[in-house]
Amino acid sequence: MTTPPVAAFAAAPTPTVFIVNVIHAREGRQDQAFDIIQDVVRLASGKPGFLWSNLAKSTDGLTVVNIEAIADEGNVGEFFSDPVFVEKFRRLDEVSTSEFHTYRVTDLILPTIAGQAS
Repeated sequence: MTTPPVAAFAAAPTPTVFIVNVIHAREGRQDQAFDIIQDVVRLASGKPGFLWSNLAKSTDGLTVVNIEAIADEGNVGEFFSDPVFVEKFRRLDEVSTSEFHTYRVTDLILPTIAGQAS
């Protein structure tokens, strides 16, 4: 039996890599771009190293963002070695342009609660 991972806050950063996809949808294609990246992420969610994803549509009707947490930079190569993943990801080119950035967590800042020392 496999226990699903739990997303939670920690007092200190854990080694995590974030993939940030900024997707600039063509006029009137934001919903399509969102549906495509959602399909891509659902496929990635079954792969080793995937931790979680946060998908959002901008209120301007033009941009979609995927902020995805993975265990290691090497997971990106593993995702893109799957031809089904690659084909789904390429569908974005039909409705948008996109930027793909990789970040490693180096600090975690949580809200300060009144009356507590920092």
